[in-house]
Amino acid sequence: MKWKITNDDLESFGGVFVKSPILDQIGTVFIPVSNITQARDWYCDILGLPTDGEIQFGHLYVIPMDGTGIVLDSKIYSKENVLKVPAFHFNTNDIEQAFSYMESKKVNLTTEIQHNHFFNFKDPDGNHLMICKC
Repeated sequence: MKWKITNDDLESFGGVFVKSPILDQIGTVFIPVSNITQARDWYCDILGLPTDGEIQFGHLYVIPMDGTGIVLDSKIYSKENVLKVPAFHFNTNDIEQAFSYMESKKVNLTTEIQHNHFFNFKDPDGNHLMICKC
């Protein structure tokens, strides 16, 4: 396939201009989980979402998100694969309310609210996650 490059399409990479076939978007984030049903229920509970979606192929659950997607995957789970640092954050408009909500859900909070802007927590499998004020 030949690429037709226009000036509007050019991007600079180390002084060389290239047109990339890769979009500047994140399609989805995979989270390794040990039990797909329990993980689906936990994530949907903290996000206030229904759990009526289909578990695909016995190991995948696509969380219905607004924006970048999340896929829970029990096939990729191992203790070595859990997220050791947050790879992304969930957004909130009210960080204090989000923190109180997660406390009320008995979520394993690993930090207090930092800089009035974010806090970290773990899911039941030990994946490190973050909620950040947008």
